Amino acid sequence: MVRAALERVLGADRLDLWYERTAQKPSTRDLLFSSVYDLMHHVVFCVQPSVRAASQAHHTDVGTSLVSVSNTLNGIETHTAAELVRYSARAFAPLIQHMGGARAPGLEGYRIKIVEGNCLAAREHRMQALREATGRAWPGTSLGVSEPALGAVTDVFPCEKGHAPERSLFGAVLDTGEAGDRWIEDRNFCPRALLCEIDKRGAFCVTRAQQGVPCEIVTPLRSSGRTPTGHVAQQRVCVVEAHGHTPLLRRLRLTWHEATRDGATRLHILTHVPRQVAAPQGAELYRKRWTLATALKHLEAYFHSDINPLGYPKAALFGFCLALVASNVLAVVLAAWRRVHGEEMVDEEVALYSIANDITTTYHGMMIAIPEPAWDVF
Repeated sequence: MVRAALERVLGADRLDLWYERTAQKPSTRDLLFSSVYDLMHHVVFCVQPSVRAASQAHHTDVGTSLVSVSNTLNGIETHTAAELVRYSARAFAPLIQHMGGARAPGLEGYRIKIVEGNCLAAREHRMQALREATGRAWPGTSLGVSEPALGAVTDVFPCEKGHAPERSLFGAVLDTGEAGDRWIEDRNFCPRALLCEIDKRGAFCVTRAQQGVPCEIVTPLRSSGRTPTGHVAQQRVCVVEAHGHTPLLRRLRLTWHEATRDGATRLHILTHVPRQVAAPQGAELYRKRWTLATALKHLEAYFHSDINPLGYPKAALFGFCLALVASNVLAVVLAAWRRVHGEEMVDEEVALYSIANDITTTYHGMMIAIPEPAWDVF
């Protein structure tokens, strides 16, 4: 199923045409983009341990040197890498919907989007003295946007400055939003300017309150029910922006029965959820963010998103974006399973590690046993 999905959306001819339309400064003088993608997706799926190993294994097909492969990788724009993730999401979303494998909406009538940041660590290709230094340079950071209903990453915003704060990229994320979108994000995106900007655009947020956010209390705190892990209280607050915009928000206080790993027993959430949505349901939306964000990080790890030898920012971010494409491929497979076996069974009993391991151990032998022309049907 994974190979069929790859051929359907990311076949060589279609991918090269897409690259010609998308790339602002094409860097495929020595090597087609589809050939670079083919090498890299073997690394991302852990079929090959490194770019060097993949290049050597496919030297006959590639027909060029490792230096040419590296030069091409280092020249792929972050714009192109991000567009590849968006392209895969646009192509796979109709398949998920057609199969009836989308998840039940967390909030009826709203399009929920979860924002998650990611930093790529220091690479091997640095001077020896800097590899373990505290202030070592990172090759990149990014913000990813996933939609729980599809189980896919629909957008990504990479930045070649590895130490850039995540909130500096959030303006670009908001520019892609639409009125009625429900953004769920961490406390890094809680400054009052961002909260007011979300409100101005007609969107909504469910975000963990950052300590020190200036709020004016409108109504007193009152108990509003229980969740599986604790109980919820809520109140109305007003966030005052420097320019005078004053959105009215609900502040939910979650108190847990058991402390978290860092010893916390309480957190506050700021949200625009309408009055008809009960406070426990609003708290549950944020809790699902943790579940999905953790699953995404595990998926990235299983699919080798952080390819250590890629020291140049463009190459490292391209490898990371390919891992997000791989997670979107898997989202199609999981959607098919949800359609047959039900959402609850898939969520509780399917281990992502086992799926990734099956792909890794089966893929190479399958491609030997089944010749390339057999996949043309897709």
